[in-house]
Amino acid sequence: MDALKSVVRWVGQITEVGLGLIALGIVVQILFGAKATFLTGDIVGNLIALIRALGDNGLVGLIALGIILYLYNKSRE
Repeated sequence: MDALKSVVRWVGQITEVGLGLIALGIVVQILFGAKATFLTGDIVGNLIALIRALGDNGLVGLIALGIILYLYNKSRE
């Protein structure tokens, strides 16, 4: 059981690092634009596409967003 708890904690820490990197990428892209040479990909564009896709799916998108928020809040506890 201790090994499983260790893996869950490890995955949670990696998720937090990933979310931090996404936030940093958004700030950098806002400051330097989509053509920032040290970023690969369009972080803000991908985030907007995700939000648009969730919105286009109506209730299914709302449920998916709720699940994502639940998992995010659960991992931060």
